[in-house]
Amino acid sequence: MLFNSFAFLLFFPLISLLYWTIRAFGRTNSLTLRNTLLLISSYYFYMCWQPKYALLLLLSTAVTYVSALLIGNCKTEHNKKYWLGSAITLNLLILFFYKYYGFVTETITSAMASIGIMMNIPGLDLLLPVGISFYIFQALGYSIDVYRGDIKPEKNFFTYALFVSFFPQLVAGPIERSTNLLKQFKEDHPFNYDFAMSGFKLMLWGYFLKLCMADQAALYVDHVFNSLDSHEGYSTLIASFMFTLQIYGDFAGYTFIAIGCARILGFSLHDNFKRPYFAVSITDFWRRWHISLSSWLRDYVYFPLGGSRTTKYKTYRNLLITFGISGLWHGANWTFIAWGFLHGVVQCIERALGYNKREWRSKAKILHIVLTLLIVNLAWVLFRADTIGEAYIAFRQMVSPIGTTLIDINVNVVSICIVAFIVMIKEFLEEFYPNTLKQYDNNFTSNYLWPLFLLVCIGCFGVFEGGQFIYFQF
Repeated sequence: MLFNSFAFLLFFPLISLLYWTIRAFGRTNSLTLRNTLLLISSYYFYMCWQPKYALLLLLSTAVTYVSALLIGNCKTEHNKKYWLGSAITLNLLILFFYKYYGFVTETITSAMASIGIMMNIPGLDLLLPVGISFYIFQALGYSIDVYRGDIKPEKNFFTYALFVSFFPQLVAGPIERSTNLLKQFKEDHPFNYDFAMSGFKLMLWGYFLKLCMADQAALYVDHVFNSLDSHEGYSTLIASFMFTLQIYGDFAGYTFIAIGCARILGFSLHDNFKRPYFAVSITDFWRRWHISLSSWLRDYVYFPLGGSRTTKYKTYRNLLITFGISGLWHGANWTFIAWGFLHGVVQCIERALGYNKREWRSKAKILHIVLTLLIVNLAWVLFRADTIGEAYIAFRQMVSPIGTTLIDINVNVVSICIVAFIVMIKEFLEEFYPNTLKQYDNNFTSNYLWPLFLLVCIGCFGVFEGGQFIYFQF
């Protein structure tokens, strides 16, 4: 079930109404009934794509639930490591066979063929389960937290199952931590109008980003990248900038809708985006972009490798490994791996030059924002391309002085410019004048005029046949 579908516009208000009705009229078992409603709703939400793959979600949940209980009962460090290793191995095997098996076998076959050895490795005709990387990382994070002693094992299986499957953030994050979300399912949340209203406004902003910016930009991006041989020069360059808008509008849009949905239900999810295109370095970019993944990799990969508390060259190694894993997490393709390593390499350079700790004055800050955005934009070409060869073609054509322009293709240029301008102004004010914006919190402008403005924009500029969110494939 897509957030931008008519089915969800019926599903979510109904679940919200039932949830708060149970809260208002329920008795001592009200919390259990509400959690049961959310658990059933979450599995129904997931099963709307492929019902059978809910079994994988259940399997990952059961494995990490049991392993956490066993870790909690262990008396020796050796046994704790055994059960944690078992949970990690089983979950990564699920991820491997459904997401990476075909990529690995194809890579091996191609490598052997290049030296004259022909191999025929049996394939697996498996559809990638929606959001598998998200919920497996969330479940593994819980197991590691229990192993480290950051949280006690959850004894109620259904409460834990709800933590893994909570529908607002199930298929595209944020990747939640057990220390934040799990405990909220044990607490009573009275309805808070201001909190729910902030969730509603976040949802509207998310729909605006998705329908008006991401899906508008996708019309041009898909036209160019689906036929790169027919486009040169300006059109390819513009397509790369359009994808920069598309990927942010699409993924941040989903995240804001997810956080908004959770708030309406009384739950707090972690922020996942903090104006990433105003970053002054790639290091800063990853403090603002997909924060739940970057912090997950930092805490469960980078720090265990030694982080930056080691020699200079081992720190560089740790960065490259971490961002290589980040690239591989995004997809079974060399383009994603190259994208991840590129971000890792640039961060190594920044660290060597001291950019990661430098404070920028206003003029220098603007220059570094522009430079960082250009690097991010070029890296997105690798993310969008289907193959390394296709990315090379795009890069080559981008420096060509000739070619078609944006006007040559049937895209509403005015709509894209207006929407991008609105996003830029809003985030510029949030970045540089946050105190000024706070004056308008919870007043008539914030509660009524701003939502009305967004609804009008969605009605005027929204693309209502844009399809699913990009990050669903991860």
